[in-house]
Amino acid sequence: MRTTPETDAAPGTGIPSMLQYDDADTPCDVIDALVLADFVTGRHPWSHTVRLSRVRPDAPLTAPDGRLLRTAVENRQRSRLLAGDGWTARVVTWKGRGAEVTVTAVSEEVGRSALDRIVDGAAEPEDPGAGRIGFWHQNPRRGSQRDVRSIAAPDWAAIRPNYTAAAREALDALMATTPERLSGRLVLLHGAPGTGKTTALRALARQWRDWCQVDAVLDPDVLFADTAYLSEVAVGDEDGEQGTGRRWRLLILEDCDELIRGEAKQAAGQALSRLLNLTDGLLGQGRDVLVAITTNEDLSRLHPAVVRPGRCLARIEVGPLSYEEAAAWLGTSAQVPSRGATLAELYALRAGTPVAPAAPPAIGGYL
Repeated sequence: MRTTPETDAAPGTGIPSMLQYDDADTPCDVIDALVLADFVTGRHPWSHTVRLSRVRPDAPLTAPDGRLLRTAVENRQRSRLLAGDGWTARVVTWKGRGAEVTVTAVSEEVGRSALDRIVDGAAEPEDPGAGRIGFWHQNPRRGSQRDVRSIAAPDWAAIRPNYTAAAREALDALMATTPERLSGRLVLLHGAPGTGKTTALRALARQWRDWCQVDAVLDPDVLFADTAYLSEVAVGDEDGEQGTGRRWRLLILEDCDELIRGEAKQAAGQALSRLLNLTDGLLGQGRDVLVAITTNEDLSRLHPAVVRPGRCLARIEVGPLSYEEAAAWLGTSAQVPSRGATLAELYALRAGTPVAPAAPPAIGGYL
């Protein structure tokens, strides 16, 4: 498909547009290209894209004056091409109830009006007990991308008994932290799997929601290997409303054992250096960014540069509950292992699932 320029076109318009396709393209790819046609030629010099994290099931995501030109359904995605007087829109919905709307228009006034009509009332009301977290990932086709989702964010007071006495005390201090009391940029939660490290971070997102935007990075190995991706994440994508003032941001990196263990410098190249640069180096200067890392590694196995004094805002061991703590949590000492139990094991015991005995430590190994 090719559009030729008009002879009386204004400067910057009338650029030819050509769509090429083959059997590797899908109908959704065609809609992606068609929505750009008027923007490429210059007939629609304005464009804007919005993402909705959770759309009401009955939301039409259309404008009363919009005409449906194309519909394509692929696996978990549904794409539609709409057009109205002076505007064109691409509306994509996913089975996870997320949506993306792109509008091109002859002017900002026309485009914003169309966009407002399409998304009006589409977003599901926020759950007061939910937290909003951005999820960063590297999209092979579109580069770095941040999607905002509402997640279940427990109140710290409600889950506090899930942790050992030492962890509770340290987490109490972390939950009560304010921007004025920050003394480091790195939050380190370490301990065995199933002890509640991620749950604690979800509670932290709720506790800090008034002053801190929380983002989780889904591909931290890619983040620290790609400087362009790292730079964009460091700059951020503020989702606060205008007028709320500058907010801190907390980046969550889960299960990053290979990034921060003792041999990380040799194994991961520049990844460790870039992480440290983000927390207190040049990259982090002028950016109100905190980094939270969860790891299953023992503290003694972590790289000394990560745990040095002054770098960590909090360094908390989230371990299994002792026998007494586990019995108090469960309400009975029956079936509680003498060694104590992790939070995951306690939930299993509450559900009636027996807990396997701890495996003996391995001795020796292959050379």
